[in-house]
Amino acid sequence: MKHLISAYSWFVGGLYFILLLFLCIFLSLFIPQKILDPFIKNSLKLLFKILFIKVCSEGNENVRKDRTYLFMSNHESLFDIPLLEAYVPTFVRGVEALRQFKWPVYGWAIRLVGNIPIDRKDIHASIKSIKITEKTLKKGKSIIILPEGHRTLDGKLGPFKKLPFHLAKQAGVPVIPIGLSGLFELKNKGSWLIRPRQITIAFGQPIPPEKIQSLTTEELRDFVREKIQGMLMASKSQTEIVHTEVSKH
Repeated sequence: MKHLISAYSWFVGGLYFILLLFLCIFLSLFIPQKILDPFIKNSLKLLFKILFIKVCSEGNENVRKDRTYLFMSNHESLFDIPLLEAYVPTFVRGVEALRQFKWPVYGWAIRLVGNIPIDRKDIHASIKSIKITEKTLKKGKSIIILPEGHRTLDGKLGPFKKLPFHLAKQAGVPVIPIGLSGLFELKNKGSWLIRPRQITIAFGQPIPPEKIQSLTTEELRDFVREKIQGMLMASKSQTEIVHTEVSKH
């Protein structure tokens, strides 16, 4: 059964996603990004429903739509990016690996909507991308960055890179930590199987610029990582409680 479900998910979800990308490419030629964004969010939310993936969104009250934020999230699965775009409750763009901008269709789409490429293999190119990201934040556009730099291979939160936290200290905007839970079990990097389940996106309290400036880059990195780790542990505990209650009945 799990293979049949995965085959359905790849075929139906993949077809839907590709058609959505083509439509977004076409519409972005005529419609400003901020006006198009609600359509993209709603379309991606529909994708999760089509795949029988229940999304629990927590802490939305921590995100004000009239503020600019630097969002930082853990990285569990290829579903992370669609989930973040769908459920971050404000207009936001992301920093993504350069190689993804070279992919057919997907690369064209993320470039047209304004995502920022970063070449993690070239430190000078990475610094240039971070400077572009800083300018974008100072213009009032929120940004998502995944400080692990790659998907987890074992489901555990990996070490964070320092460069995103240099950005955080220079940008002068609040940082909101995001905890993504259940996505590694949904689809991990080492398997083709997709296992529909409930997943959670949790928004932490904003870390104000004053707090950010009071910490060194290393201290800020560790502070944000601890916040995300705490949200992941809380989500795991809540899931275990739900499973226990279900088993009792």
